[in-house]
Amino acid sequence: MNILYVFPEPLPLPRARGIQVAHTVAALAQASVTVSLAYVPAEDKANPLSAYGVEQPGGIRFLPFSRGLPAPFARLPVHSNQLFFRRVCHWLEQERRVHRPPALIMARHLKIAHALIERYPDIPLLYEAHEVFADVAPPDKRESLAHIEDSVLRRAAALAAVTHGVADDLKKRYRIDREISVLPDAVSWPAHIPEKSWRDAGQRIIYAGSFFPWKGVQDLVAAANALPGCRITLIGGSPERIREYQKQVSGSAAEVVFAGHLSHAETLKALSEACIAVLPNRAEPNSLWSSPLKLFEYMAAGCAVVASDLPSIREVLAENEVVWVAPGDPDKLAAGILRLVKNPELARQMGEHLRQRARNYTWAARTEKLTAIMRALV
Repeated sequence: MNILYVFPEPLPLPRARGIQVAHTVAALAQASVTVSLAYVPAEDKANPLSAYGVEQPGGIRFLPFSRGLPAPFARLPVHSNQLFFRRVCHWLEQERRVHRPPALIMARHLKIAHALIERYPDIPLLYEAHEVFADVAPPDKRESLAHIEDSVLRRAAALAAVTHGVADDLKKRYRIDREISVLPDAVSWPAHIPEKSWRDAGQRIIYAGSFFPWKGVQDLVAAANALPGCRITLIGGSPERIREYQKQVSGSAAEVVFAGHLSHAETLKALSEACIAVLPNRAEPNSLWSSPLKLFEYMAAGCAVVASDLPSIREVLAENEVVWVAPGDPDKLAAGILRLVKNPELARQMGEHLRQRARNYTWAARTEKLTAIMRALV
């Protein structure tokens, strides 16, 4: 089976969706699917997979399409997804002329999915939904995005969503009654991780991810004030946001280490050495829909987890598998962390259990379900 995966953003991308795309196309190729990956090349022209520690299997064809103007105007600071789309269309027309167009197109970006359905209605499109775009768009764009979203949901050959929350909200908002397969994010499960120093669990507390407000990092920083003697490492965040949060840490608080942006390999190494990992998402739309990639990485790294009590996370984990805390409440978050700090044996048992649970959420397992959807279409 030959498919086209369209991702109109730079790769490698220092965001979770870049990691997801890299692992998805690699896992598809390992499952004997031939993948042409259309993406925007990063400025350093790095291999879009190797930056995430993903080896390039056979069966992947890289299609680096710029969003900029063609020569001799390429140096002008003009970038447009329409230019990217035109280059994808040009490639598709060339493939058609030699009788080898893709059997299927996959996309997770709403507007590019809509444009592809409009231009190539004869090629089945699999749309992967990560949110309800019209509900989080600026007010002046919601109506137009709702029209596009409704069209894609009705006309795509198949639909997938990363959580039941996304699937249910899409069905409810657009009054559609068709199957939306739920495929949570996944992880590369490491066969070996180093021994953890559970007696020092309070010194090995970690958060990894973006610092967007809905991620709740500000609540973890506030919780540090109730955790003296502990050490919390925060990976990620822009320099501006880091400076903002540094000012909120008092002298009597836990030691908070702002590690900044690390490579994916460096982040995974830090997780493998940590004991307690925190997922402090707030109860906002993005959190309610998100299938947090970092949750699965926390689990695979054998960390005990303190997580906000949100439906999207409950889809993955049961009552006694993590320490659940009320979202947006720094005091409850601190109490949840302290429960594990004071009971390192509980933390050890939880971490070891979650590591085994993560084996159910590998990229290979996710891809098995994904390829079944694709083969049903073609």
